[in-house]
Amino acid sequence: MKNDLVISVLRSMADFLELMDENPFRIRAYRTAADNVAALEEDIEEYFQEGVKKKIPGVGKDLAGKIRDILSTGTFKEYDQIRRGVPAGVLDLVRVPSVGPKKAKLFYEKLDIASVEGLKKAIADKRISGLPGIKAKTVENIRRGLELLEKGKERLDILTATSVANKFISALKKRKEIAEIAVAGSLRRMKDTVRDVDILIVSEQPKKASRLFTGLPQVRRVVAEGPTRSSVITTDDVQVDLRVIPKDEFGAALLYFTGSKAHNIKLRQLAIKKGWKISEYGLFDKQGRRLASRAEEDIYRKLGMDFIAPELREDSGEIEAASKGALPGLVSLKNILGDFHAHTNYSDGKNSVLEMAQKARSLGYEYLCLTDHSVSLKVAHGLDEARLKRKKKEIQDANRGFKGFSVLFATEAEIDAEGRIDYPEKILSQFDLVIGAIHSGFKQTSQQLTRRIVRACRNRHVDIIAHPTGKLWPTRAPYDIDFEEVFKAAADTGTALEISAYPNRLDLSDVNARRAKEYGVRLAIGTDSHDISHLDYMAFGVGLARRAWLTPKDVLNTLPLKELQKQLKR
Repeated sequence: MKNDLVISVLRSMADFLELMDENPFRIRAYRTAADNVAALEEDIEEYFQEGVKKKIPGVGKDLAGKIRDILSTGTFKEYDQIRRGVPAGVLDLVRVPSVGPKKAKLFYEKLDIASVEGLKKAIADKRISGLPGIKAKTVENIRRGLELLEKGKERLDILTATSVANKFISALKKRKEIAEIAVAGSLRRMKDTVRDVDILIVSEQPKKASRLFTGLPQVRRVVAEGPTRSSVITTDDVQVDLRVIPKDEFGAALLYFTGSKAHNIKLRQLAIKKGWKISEYGLFDKQGRRLASRAEEDIYRKLGMDFIAPELREDSGEIEAASKGALPGLVSLKNILGDFHAHTNYSDGKNSVLEMAQKARSLGYEYLCLTDHSVSLKVAHGLDEARLKRKKKEIQDANRGFKGFSVLFATEAEIDAEGRIDYPEKILSQFDLVIGAIHSGFKQTSQQLTRRIVRACRNRHVDIIAHPTGKLWPTRAPYDIDFEEVFKAAADTGTALEISAYPNRLDLSDVNARRAKEYGVRLAIGTDSHDISHLDYMAFGVGLARRAWLTPKDVLNTLPLKELQKQLKR
């Protein structure tokens, strides 16, 4: 399989183009293509065999030709040309949060800094402080960016981890030697980042099952191999651990290896109080007799509690609630009736109005909000009044062809430095839904950023605040805001706060989404899709919502269209 090679080259090309300050649409095209290749479970070469008509989302004729070149030679002509003019180490600098292409170029041209280590040394020696535009706060932000980058190397985003897990599960579950298979660990708990991927299987032929696992084409190196436990490093440097479990112990092992550690400790304490013992092998009484082990539900039941969903297992009150029969009925993907945040090729998206609508409809939705960027976000090709009119007509034309599904004319409008929205009243009043968002001015104080969001909440046209803390993992940490003030303003004005399902955002966090619920704030899940394939990211947003203890009634997306329209501000 050459999927990882293609992904690496496409992402590096995007980084090179960004370093050279190239067209942002070209940069996004390469990144989108890389993301979509990463989501493939099949060997990418199958898509380019003679006579095959499969298409990769986000990959047009030009990019397809370049992928063919990568598959045959490991590179393509334009990539070779552009990388010869840029030292490889400078590309690493671009990836440091708070550096970016302009500063990376400055550091290289003025101080000959061509590596992350060189940048660290230059900071320690205070050599970058005298450069144009590099102030004390800039240096501190870069220092924090280096720390964030190091953390990013230690963990995987949920999309990458899910993609890796799915490739293994897809390959293994087809084999007759594998009776059951499941992902465990923090990925099963839907944490936004994970350290590695844990997979559990049931097999009566453990040695053969382990060999099947270690022999898969995506395995670069075998760290350990045995009949009950194996560990590998994939071709894209992800560690995947496998445990082979007897059928009768599968539930106990799944419970134990899902975690969290704090949740497991609490369960162990409860078992001890009863004079019992709980481990990865099962729940046992004083005499060592097994009380439960085949299914997780059996173990929870024996301990006197309801089944606890994996997303809740963080020792944050779930065990106490389960013991009282007071766990919430969590929202699930089947409850979601629409997506509030998606872009088309009118701004910085890849697909047309109709293509996005058809994909959303195939997911069983009743509605899709097409929230292209507003006029002041020039880098994302924000829409002026004339282009808004064309988009609105295209939406109206598309809707005439649908029954039981509607595309909503919406916008992701800029919240400026003072908290104002960048469209005038006469335009804002035409939208079916308005999302307010901050895309600049992140270096303002906490008080200033909070004031911007609060003022946007008070705008009678703003229905939702997108990605409220600006998080973009691992390149940008959440900015600091006064959550109490934001939650109060959102609750008072009926403004929903977004749970961004985009894998590198996942913002609000689960902790803050749960706090928002306690303030009476409505939550809205949006994928921030820029490609039809991104609409599938809704699963990540729902996972976060479940970690936040949200029920269907807490999530705006669960409302049928007519009920939703009654709930919106307009």
